[in-house]
Amino acid sequence: MNFANLFKIAVKALSNNKLRGFLTMLGIIIGVASVITMLAIGQGSKKSIQAEISEMGSNMIMIHPGGDMRGGVRLDADDMESLKLQDFEDIRDKTRYVSYVSPAVNSAGQAVYGANNTPTTVYGVNLDYLEIRRYRVADGEPFTDQDIRVAAKVCLVGQTVVDELFPDGENPIGKVIRFGTIPFRIVGVLESKGYNSMGMDQDDLIIAPYTTVQKRILAITHLQEIICSALSESYTEEAIDEIADILRTNHRLKATDEDDFSIRSQQELSSMLTSTTDMMTVLLAAVAGISLLVGGIGIMNIMYVSVTERTREIGLRMSIGAKGRDILAQFLIESILISVTGGLIGVLFGIGAAIVVKVVAAFPIYIQPWSVILSFAVCTLTGVFFGWYPAQKAARLDPIEAIRYE
Repeated sequence: MNFANLFKIAVKALSNNKLRGFLTMLGIIIGVASVITMLAIGQGSKKSIQAEISEMGSNMIMIHPGGDMRGGVRLDADDMESLKLQDFEDIRDKTRYVSYVSPAVNSAGQAVYGANNTPTTVYGVNLDYLEIRRYRVADGEPFTDQDIRVAAKVCLVGQTVVDELFPDGENPIGKVIRFGTIPFRIVGVLESKGYNSMGMDQDDLIIAPYTTVQKRILAITHLQEIICSALSESYTEEAIDEIADILRTNHRLKATDEDDFSIRSQQELSSMLTSTTDMMTVLLAAVAGISLLVGGIGIMNIMYVSVTERTREIGLRMSIGAKGRDILAQFLIESILISVTGGLIGVLFGIGAAIVVKVVAAFPIYIQPWSVILSFAVCTLTGVFFGWYPAQKAARLDPIEAIRYE
């Protein structure tokens, strides 16, 4: 018997039991839709995190003082003063894989303008910091190298600070605010960057020359941090090795001495968050995949019922010349039709559900073509796998016994 005839017989058999066929498909529909939706949410979260890290500077490298042992006591890294201005200058002048480098000091406090005030943090940096962190000046202009040399009391402010100190929409450029007791003249307003993946407001800051913060606010000569940017993300490891060699030489550390500094990169953070989201995506897909398994068991159950109900039909077809492989093919086609049709409907429902999640819950989604193809392939294999055994049972029936079956 040719394939076209077998296909027609399978379609007719399924059309005779439309409701039962649909209820059987329901497990496959839910399973495929769940897998696509969960993968879309997982991949959307991953893409969102990667985009935010890229916005922060995916090739950014952060150097902090390291803890040290003094008199048998482990000191906290914040108490160390191991990073000096010379370290910054040598990294700027001697490295091949670093494109931008900025010293960094900061202080938390209260910013005040007239009757308005807000808690914020002032960051003392140079102009390279704007390139490293990918900040842009939306209004006004950045402070200058001359401002850094003379420790000028000028600053750039983030949009959150502007909203808190100038709630009436007054232009902040040229206005003088106070941070603690130190007056700062606003020379520029930064473009808004919003919140990052860790929930930190990237617009709640004041940026000033590092010399100003060192001398006028903190009264220190050392650096709290050095922030660099590698030539590209692919050169991050080379840049870290160069920086480590320079710092060990400057700090006169022996080969057996531990580093008195620590170096971290955005690449590490990106890898950690990516691996976490990948694990969560796999977990979500696995949970959703259980629905596919349940749907497959439903197909097997219905095919068993179908074989039992149509035993006499099978016997009659065999008695007039149908071979075992024809019976096997017929029931396999029915099983695959159920799973493939359910899979197609499930794909549409899955994409629709993902879009609803994005619109209603404002959750990032990303539907990858491979997830749709994989879900569809899995549901097809499910139809073959779970339909095979009932089909084999039908193909092995004895024609005489089948005809006599009541």
